[in-house]
Amino acid sequence: MRKKGFTLLELMIVVVILGLLATIIVPKVVSYPDKVKAQKAAIEISNILNALNMFHTDTGRYPTNSEGLEVLVTDPGNIENYNPDGYLDKVTDPWGNQYVYICPGKNGKIDLESYGKDGLDGGDGFDADIESWKLESK
Repeated sequence: MRKKGFTLLELMIVVVILGLLATIIVPKVVSYPDKVKAQKAAIEISNILNALNMFHTDTGRYPTNSEGLEVLVTDPGNIENYNPDGYLDKVTDPWGNQYVYICPGKNGKIDLESYGKDGLDGGDGFDADIESWKLESK
């Protein structure tokens, strides 16, 4: 009487099939978090621009480059008509890097950007910069 079970050939076929499925599915799943972070950065840039406009409405000016975006989170105590609740909770991009703020900007009143996943200026794919002036034109 023969015992029932899998032969070595059957097991090898299953392993090959699983390997093929993994090569198709894994790259899509692995890149998904970075795609979501890039979309989140674009939304956060829009929110920061709105907060900057509220700051301007309250104080009559935009933050200086030396004050930076931190002034939207923490009251420095010396700005007239500053909203005591602040304007934002945080000003770091989804990768934990600081957004780059320049006022006056080279591309508009305000330039605001995230350097992407690598945190460096320039780049391609998920390392590409996410720039306010390019988002406004979409």
